[in-house]
Amino acid sequence: MQLSTEIPTITDVLEARKVISKYLNRTPLLYNHILSKQLSAEVYVKYENYLPTNAFKVRGGINLVSKLKQQQTVITASTGNHAQSIAYASKLFGVHAIVVMPENANPVKVEATKSHGAEVIFHGTDFDEAREFVELTARDKGYRYIHSANEPLLISGVGTLALEILEDLPRVDVIISPVGGGSGASGACIVAKALKPNVKVIGAQSEKAPAAYKSWKSGSLVSDKMETFAEGLATRVGFDLTQRILREYLDDFVLVSDDEIRRAMIAMIEATHSLCEAAGATPLAAANKIKEELKGKNVAFVLSGGNISLKQLGDLLLRSSG
Repeated sequence: MQLSTEIPTITDVLEARKVISKYLNRTPLLYNHILSKQLSAEVYVKYENYLPTNAFKVRGGINLVSKLKQQQTVITASTGNHAQSIAYASKLFGVHAIVVMPENANPVKVEATKSHGAEVIFHGTDFDEAREFVELTARDKGYRYIHSANEPLLISGVGTLALEILEDLPRVDVIISPVGGGSGASGACIVAKALKPNVKVIGAQSEKAPAAYKSWKSGSLVSDKMETFAEGLATRVGFDLTQRILREYLDDFVLVSDDEIRRAMIAMIEATHSLCEAAGATPLAAANKIKEELKGKNVAFVLSGGNISLKQLGDLLLRSSG
C-alpha cells in the first residue's frame, strides 16, 4: 500500500484525531511563568514528551499504521523518535516493523524502539545514509516504506497537536515548532491556517543542519551539511511534501546555533521541571532570537520530545557549569 503525496487538509487532521484519540491521551498545554517573564510574552508549553514514546511523532505513526494490513512488513529510517512512533504503532496494530537507525543513534531511542518489538538494523553515519539504505531495501524486498516526512497520514496525525493548542488556547498568536523533516511544523501550518489564519507558525532549525531552511528559502529542495548534535533536527535534505506545505503556509523560519539550543535545553528543563531533548528546546532558542517580535503575544512552544540519554544530559550539565 503506497499512499499519495497530496497535501493533507484540516478534514484529514480531524479524521486523524478520531483514530488517535482511541489510543493516546491529550497532552497538556501549560502556562509557564518563568519563560513568560524571560520573553516578556505569555508563553505556553505543549508537553508532547508526555506521550507513550515521549515524543510527538507517535500521533502520526498511529494514524498511518492503523490503515495498514496486519502482518504486513513496514520499513523506515530514523534517528529515534520516528522509529519509536512506527515501532509503537506497529505493535499496536500487529504489523512487522523494521527500523534502520544510524550507527551512532541515541541509545535511549534505540532501546525504546526495540522494546516496542521492532527489528532494529544499524546502517550509516547519519539519518540520510540510513534512509537511502531503507529505500533500496524496500524496493528489493517489497516492504512498505514509511518515509519520515513524505507521508500525508503522518502529517495529519501530528497535526492533531496543533488542533489541541488552538482548542486549549483560542487566543494563541504564535506557534513555534522545531523542524527536522518538517512534519510537525507542516501539521501546525495546516491546522492554524484553516482554523485561525492570523496565527503565525514559525519553524526552528539548527544552523548546522539547515537543509529544510534553505529549501524553504530557495523554493527548491536543497541538500546541505548535517553537523548538529540535535538528532531530531539532523537531516541533510529537504523533503518534497513538507516543503510544499511550509512554502505555502509557514510564516517564518529561524536558524539557531547548537550552543543556543544547549542553553535553551537547560532553560527548558529548569523552567518546566521536565526532560527536554534538543529538538524540543529549539522553539525557545528561536524565541530568544526574535524576542522583540513576540513581546506581549500569546506564544505556544512545541516541546516535541524528552528522549535525552543520561550521557547527553550529563554532557549538557557539564557544559553549562564549565
